[in-house]
Amino acid sequence: MIYREFGNTSFKTSCIGMGTYYDMRWVFKTYLGIYSGKEQKEDAIKSGIDSGINLIDTAELYRTEKIIASAIKGHRRDDLFIATKVFPTHLSPKSIEKSLNRSLKNLGTNYIDLYQIHFPNPTIDLKKTLRSMERMVNEGKMRYIGVSNFSLNLLKRAQGILSKHEITSIQINYNVFHRKSQNDLIKYCEQNHIAVMAYFPLGHGKVTQKQYNEYFDHVRKTVGDVPNANIALAYLISKNQNVFPIPRASNRTHVTQNAKYADIILKEGDIKYLEEKL
Repeated sequence: MIYREFGNTSFKTSCIGMGTYYDMRWVFKTYLGIYSGKEQKEDAIKSGIDSGINLIDTAELYRTEKIIASAIKGHRRDDLFIATKVFPTHLSPKSIEKSLNRSLKNLGTNYIDLYQIHFPNPTIDLKKTLRSMERMVNEGKMRYIGVSNFSLNLLKRAQGILSKHEITSIQINYNVFHRKSQNDLIKYCEQNHIAVMAYFPLGHGKVTQKQYNEYFDHVRKTVGDVPNANIALAYLISKNQNVFPIPRASNRTHVTQNAKYADIILKEGDIKYLEEKL
């Protein structure tokens, strides 16, 4: 397992994390009290932690914070880096504090490592939101401030608003297929020590489609018998030192497989080959 400093923090997280967004059917069912496959999801997260993955991402939208709370029991809290996100309608000063307190309760912890704005909301003053987040950092309820689905210009604006703290990370849709539109943002983040959390790192499962096997087969000549998905994850962590893919942790098999191959670094030639072909 490769560990790297996460953005402008001194905390070293696993280069590959665990995402806990399953799908909207899961979300809707939870409001009816139905938690389909809860035990399997909790087991997946536990297996990831046992395999050395210490970066875990969730959100109040996902309705998975309580699953994480159960999964981390028995593990040293300070060894884990737990990130969650606040819903865009909860960004007013009063609402964001309520959301943070609710997430703390759901996660069963007294602090959150990374608290992120899930989506920008132009109807709520970003300055008030970020100043509230700075205050909550000072109070010890959260350690770092992150954003998600922000444009490069909006990220720069957020940086300019903060006075005492910094933007630690941004979360974006980034994978070997969806990458060109993100190049400027990732380069800027690398220059400013901002971590990039890559969601949909497998392109919604696109990497497993047979039509792409020949391209991953070419890379397998270098890295050995490694599944397509793990070559795609290796591409992300090989291309940029500040990118942390967060594939979905839905079952033990996939999570332990991700951990097993998390130390693969692709050669420059293989990176260029994938970029030319995909």
